[in-house]
Amino acid sequence: MSLDVLLAEVDPRWHGAGGDDLDDALLQRARSSRLGRRLLAGALADGPAAHLLAPSPDGFSGLVARWNRARLSGLHRDLGVLAYAPAIRAEVGRDAVKRIKAVLGSSYLLALDRSVWDAKVDASLQGRLASALADALASGDAFGPRLFEALELQGRAELQAWARQREPALADWAQLVYPPAELPRAHLPEKPLLVVHTHHQNRAVAA
Repeated sequence: MSLDVLLAEVDPRWHGAGGDDLDDALLQRARSSRLGRRLLAGALADGPAAHLLAPSPDGFSGLVARWNRARLSGLHRDLGVLAYAPAIRAEVGRDAVKRIKAVLGSSYLLALDRSVWDAKVDASLQGRLASALADALASGDAFGPRLFEALELQGRAELQAWARQREPALADWAQLVYPPAELPRAHLPEKPLLVVHTHHQNRAVAA
């Protein structure tokens, strides 16, 4: 995979993360020239892509190809579903459960699967998750998008917290394809997170 393909997937706001914002026209000019791409990559390598663009025998191509935007989105969403399992399991309202099932589809079963995670958390975290879920349920026709947004944001937090320690190049890449954002606190234990990560990774390798 070439550097220009990688740079095309990076959210443009990361190029201004150091305070020197690039307008769209200047960014496109930089991406279209070899020198410009080297300068953009150099700035990322000195900052948010330090691990992704670090010299290595394998480079970044395999990781980026394996974890394209669609696969990252699926991984984040399932990690978010699992992270919200305590609140999803506690929801007993018939209408609410019906709507959650309709939106999550087969991922709803992941939230219920005690063989993956028992979903035991302290009262304060249970309350925070329940409140966020209730907010999404109260949003009427926008319930689906609101829930997906909450799940993806939590999933991003879970992946970042784990990958920063275990697979920092993946953490860099998963961060760069989204705009810079403040993420919620992660809380998933490593074992259930690995179940979801491994499932998605195996599907990516087999594709």
